[in-house]
Amino acid sequence: MGKRNEDFVHDEDVAGDEFAFAGDSSGREDGKGDKGKGNIPIEGGEDESEENSGDEFQDGNEESPEAGSGDGIEEEDVAGKISGISSKQSEKELAEAREKYLRLYAEFDNFRKRTEKEKTQMFEMGAKDVIERLLPVVDNFERAMGTIQEEDREDSFVKGVEGIYKQIMKIFADLQVEPIDALGKKFDPNLHNAVMTDEESDAEEDTVTQDLQKGYTYRGTVVRHSMVKVKK
Repeated sequence: MGKRNEDFVHDEDVAGDEFAFAGDSSGREDGKGDKGKGNIPIEGGEDESEENSGDEFQDGNEESPEAGSGDGIEEEDVAGKISGISSKQSEKELAEAREKYLRLYAEFDNFRKRTEKEKTQMFEMGAKDVIERLLPVVDNFERAMGTIQEEDREDSFVKGVEGIYKQIMKIFADLQVEPIDALGKKFDPNLHNAVMTDEESDAEEDTVTQDLQKGYTYRGTVVRHSMVKVKK
């Protein structure tokens, strides 16, 4: 009886062990299945995941200022480039405006000089025309005075004629109208107009022996050539 009880106890222990082993094996199989599914609980896993997520959030916060500073640098670069372009454009516009101003100034200066020259030429042409019209009057005064006898020089009428002639010659002098000195000079085609030849006088060849009509210059320009007789 005592032996039977021991055998029964032993059988129960064996059965218990088998049940325990079966439980462990089923647990392992369940654990293996969970491991295959990725649902096996890992000790400290939640804490580590939370720490990792916290680190990632912290890293994200650390990177954001760098990203913001990068945007600021890019904006400064763009602003600098725009400023550089504006500066170059302003310099180009300034150079173009300066060149345009110099060109206009040169054109105006040339126009002013040309206008003054044309005005002077027109005045000289007008004055020359007036002088040419007055020269025959002077010639007539000289012819009239050449016919006056010596005993009539004191006559008031003769003195009046001489006074008018001197007044005209003074006006000519003030206007730089000068008579051409031809008598006894070498013939100059720029000043003289030979209308007669002299073959009897003892003067040198091409010498003016007689001034038939007095010539005049106005400011160095010939208004009228002298009509002369030349030795040949």
